[in-house]
Amino acid sequence: MPLLGALVSLTGYAQQKTLLTIEQAIDIALHESYTVQSNDEARNAMRYEYLYYKAQFKPRLDLNLYAPSWDEQVAAVAQTDDLPVYNSTSAIRLGGDLRFTYVLPTGGNLALVGNLYHENLRTTFEQDYSTLRRKQAYSQFGLTFDQPVFTKNRLRENLRVAQYQYERSELYFTRTQMDIVYNVTKGFYEVYKAAYEKQINEEMLLNAQEALRIARLKFETGNIPEGDLLVTEINALQSDVNLSESSGRYELQKDEFKLLVGIDMNEEIDIVAEMDFETVAIDLQTAIRQALENRLEVKENEYDVKLQQIEIDRAKREREIKGNIHAYYDFTGLSTQQGSVTNMFISSFDNFMMRPPNRGVTFTLSIPILDWGRGRNIVRSQTVRLKEKQLKLENTNDMIIKEIREIVRTVYEAEKRFRINQRNRDNATNSYRISRLRFENGDLSGQELATEQERLSQVQLAFIDAYITYQLALADLKRRTMWDFENNRSYLIK
Repeated sequence: MPLLGALVSLTGYAQQKTLLTIEQAIDIALHESYTVQSNDEARNAMRYEYLYYKAQFKPRLDLNLYAPSWDEQVAAVAQTDDLPVYNSTSAIRLGGDLRFTYVLPTGGNLALVGNLYHENLRTTFEQDYSTLRRKQAYSQFGLTFDQPVFTKNRLRENLRVAQYQYERSELYFTRTQMDIVYNVTKGFYEVYKAAYEKQINEEMLLNAQEALRIARLKFETGNIPEGDLLVTEINALQSDVNLSESSGRYELQKDEFKLLVGIDMNEEIDIVAEMDFETVAIDLQTAIRQALENRLEVKENEYDVKLQQIEIDRAKREREIKGNIHAYYDFTGLSTQQGSVTNMFISSFDNFMMRPPNRGVTFTLSIPILDWGRGRNIVRSQTVRLKEKQLKLENTNDMIIKEIREIVRTVYEAEKRFRINQRNRDNATNSYRISRLRFENGDLSGQELATEQERLSQVQLAFIDAYITYQLALADLKRRTMWDFENNRSYLIK
């Protein structure tokens, strides 16, 4: 049978088909497949989280409004040398506060705060249920300062964690893309093989039908016994069944390929493939070196080690001395004079210029004394996890070397197998042609011709298996080394 040509085609088109080369299929998968879209969303999530922590160092402006705030309840009022009385109080507040916060590089913050509100107050006394009412305007402007001491800058630490996680997600996304390229290549050749097998069965059916036609003519002229005719009929029927089964497998492989690539399941596709075989020179030491330098699993594990080292630092801080400095300086004004709301606020401004400012500084310390081993054990736990990740990093290097050696051997073995099967296919094709001539001349029985045809089919399938095995082994080597051996360049942008 001639080699499957540049185009794998089908008869009986129900609708216009989309022809795909392997490059086009890979390009579609890298944009439309579920895997790449899912991992892209995960990568974007890590990017936005990193940007969130990065923005923690930027100033912020916050506005809170009371629009309105209403509260009414019974409140206990203490009395000197007497039991408390329970008056009913009510307050309706309209206003808000504005806060501008500047984050300091040291992890503290400096905030400028303004607070303005108008308030209606009412109190109903328990003794005689008489009621007092008052309207007032409140204004406050001040500055606050907060600074943690004796501890690491949590903002910078959180930013570093988010940065490591984002960079690791970028590495994982790139590695996923290489996996997609390999999986699409594998899926493409599975469709190719199914189409090849279908074409083999089509030719087997044509040959069996031709053999049956010749057998019937010979039987009618008395040149062959009825047994040979029956064998030829059985072979034709079996060839028809084999074609039906291979057609079903071909359609199944196409559906799986469309799902993998991200093509609409209702779209009809066909593949365009060229079966060129070019030997690629592969140096084992170069492959190992490039794999150790380029494999993203190594870099991902390095990030895991860095992240775990941060977790150890956090665990140690569970039992460290912590301090905080809080300072404030503000002016407060209160106006209860009657008049418009505007005049009341103006009066409150005048009032806070007359009042002495509010100010204060607080230095707090938190000193752990005894925790019955809690802090020590959490540090030990995180340290063991670090050792585990370091061992994984070391083992990853050994596994990479083992993988590359195995894949390089597979490439060479697949190349040798392909060349042997290529010769076997040519020989089997010539042998079947000779056997068919002998059958037509009456020197070969129908059973012997069927055996020759089956042998040709098996050799053809072994040939395409060897070709696909070589191509997939080469693609797997590229994926695991991130190195293009044809053009001697890395797939990573450095």
